[in-house]
Amino acid sequence: MMLLLRAAAALLLLVAPAFAQAPYPNKQVRIVVPFPAGGSADILCRLVGEKLSAAWGQTVIIDNRAGAGGNVGAEIVYRAEPDGYTLLCSPPGPLSINHNLYKTLPYDWTKFVPIGVLALVPNVITARIDLPAASLQEFIAYAKANPGKATYASQGNGSTSHLSASNLATLAGIELVHVPHKGEGPALVDIGAGRVDIFIGNISASLRFEKQKQVKFLGLASRTRSPVAPDLPTTAELGLPDLVASAWFALVAPPGTPEAIAQKVSADMAAALKLPEMRARFLELGAEPQVGTPAETTAFIKDEEARWRGVIKSANVTLE
Repeated sequence: MMLLLRAAAALLLLVAPAFAQAPYPNKQVRIVVPFPAGGSADILCRLVGEKLSAAWGQTVIIDNRAGAGGNVGAEIVYRAEPDGYTLLCSPPGPLSINHNLYKTLPYDWTKFVPIGVLALVPNVITARIDLPAASLQEFIAYAKANPGKATYASQGNGSTSHLSASNLATLAGIELVHVPHKGEGPALVDIGAGRVDIFIGNISASLRFEKQKQVKFLGLASRTRSPVAPDLPTTAELGLPDLVASAWFALVAPPGTPEAIAQKVSADMAAALKLPEMRARFLELGAEPQVGTPAETTAFIKDEEARWRGVIKSANVTLE
């Protein structure tokens, strides 16, 4: 009898942790956005966060941690506990660009655990409303006539807006002055105020400024037109077919996060993005919702890394 009691007690000790561990998530989840509030990354990640909160019955907070081209927020998540309660919702910079620009990074981009891509967003060439140019061709002519005076805003050093404008300068043979900002929101505010000439950023964030007649569009950095701006010509139509830039937003977890958690978050995010109201809201913002597995996300990020590496090399972009 004593042996049976001891065996039963040992068995309880083994299985007790399994019964004690509640299913994920059982507390608040934090999603770090490595750029300020107001930009595409912030808006789209908040929309997804709201749906995940409703599906999980848990609070999902968005924590904006801007700085160093997204590296500040990325490091926070990289060093977080790999338990699924701190996630990173990021545009391309920290996940496929920054390691090609910075000599050292406080994280290894290859070790994040991919979850899924929220959306793809084409970049649009946005100009101050009083710029003496109504098209991309006219802006190029304006820049050539005013060497060293035409300016462009960016989300920050090494951001897609920085690289896209550098690519434009290379392809068009013009000289542009870089005015970096801490995120897309501040860059658009400066364009709206007429302090900078152009900004090549996500159409989802620029749309509301354009609709309010605070800025104007010169062209879409894409080979195909956008359904949210069907009358806006593409750079392919405007004679610069190699000026193609799309931003994307991916959800990743800290290194070592269990595959089961990544799969669950991915599946729940995919379910949210399939909702008709979510798809309509994303398209309204100029963003095309995506649905993919963690494995597909891994392959996608690798392909994008190769593409942006090529842009950086051709435009000879370096950061001091």
